[in-house]
Amino acid sequence: MLARTSAENKPIGKTRPGTTRMGKTKTVIDQDAIAAIELAGIPDEEPKAQMPSMQHHGRGSVVNPPVRFEQRAASPFDDGWETLTADFATLPKLPTSLTKDNSKSAISWNASPDIGFDRSVNPYRGCEHGCVYCYARPTHAYLGYSPGLDFETKLTYKPDVADLLEKELRKPGYQARTLALGSNTDPYQPVERTLQLTRSVLEVMDRFNHPVGIVTKSAGVLRDLDILASMAKRNLVRVYISLTTLDTKLARVMEPRAATPARRLHAIEELTRAGVPTGVLTAPMIPGLNDMEMEKLLEAASRAGARHAGYVLLRLPHEIREMFEAWLQTHFPDRAKHVLSLVRDTRGGALNDARFHHRFSGQGVYADLLMRRFTRAARQWGLDETREGLDCTRFAVPDAPANAREVQLSLF
Repeated sequence: MLARTSAENKPIGKTRPGTTRMGKTKTVIDQDAIAAIELAGIPDEEPKAQMPSMQHHGRGSVVNPPVRFEQRAASPFDDGWETLTADFATLPKLPTSLTKDNSKSAISWNASPDIGFDRSVNPYRGCEHGCVYCYARPTHAYLGYSPGLDFETKLTYKPDVADLLEKELRKPGYQARTLALGSNTDPYQPVERTLQLTRSVLEVMDRFNHPVGIVTKSAGVLRDLDILASMAKRNLVRVYISLTTLDTKLARVMEPRAATPARRLHAIEELTRAGVPTGVLTAPMIPGLNDMEMEKLLEAASRAGARHAGYVLLRLPHEIREMFEAWLQTHFPDRAKHVLSLVRDTRGGALNDARFHHRFSGQGVYADLLMRRFTRAARQWGLDETREGLDCTRFAVPDAPANAREVQLSLF
């Protein structure tokens, strides 16, 4: 209650309705002030302490959010001496660690109605490319790791992925359909140079005449050109190169350890020259950040030899929302608010929409315009050809290796 009284306990001004008397003191209630307070609602909360940027050279995420399944999480706290900022001023280098994944199967199955495949193989979990927008980041939480910097630095690998895959393909009743390689994390991320697990998977697919579709943003796919060219002659393979920007500076901060745009275009050229059907994915398209390049990306890919094209609108599930906002504020503070506003325009006011048949293309005026632009450019550059399916009729289980038959016979 707001009141005004004089030093001599005399009321100031005229008494209004609602005036009360306390002894000789007259208390004047300012009804206008009370109404203003009520209209103002609850006072704004004090701003929460923000974790300082954890930006590392060669890494994408600038934060390492807690695992969403954990009951406890660390909160930033500054004692007033700016110790929080000082602690993060000089961060040590983040090395990449590898942990064996002892999964008992190689093939992952899905029943999503808006995905063009029902099975996939991912030799690696986590991805050193460090793409800040990667929709696979939240899956790292299932391993007890953060989808942030942990996703880029704490990788797991399946050393027996080829043997596990072969066992599954040999199961009675298995029916071949196109298997996706790289649907979650990139099969040609840097560690593939030494482990060569993706190559071992392709060797199995080649022997079984099993169709495979590959998505990558790495020129490392050219290391397996011998296998891919052989499979292409039997209509068993198709490769899509992900191309998000032609701006090397943007690529460096958005996809720090992926191949440069020029190297990806070179990969399209070499794959096409070798007879491997190759397409381009302009994914993701980020409103206000790289979507203005869509037509140039499709033109460049077409000139390099791509035959098909696709695009996906930016998706921000789970922790990626927080990570993407922090990344924008770090690298593009002048555009952050505008970019997020456009993203909300394509997602019904939210930053993400996980509904089937909406999550890849969005909704609203801006999303519709993006789709029309893609359709027009794809038609202009000959990237809208009817895509023929890969050949599933060639699938055949080869004879078991001699040493495997000897082991079986020794059991009797």
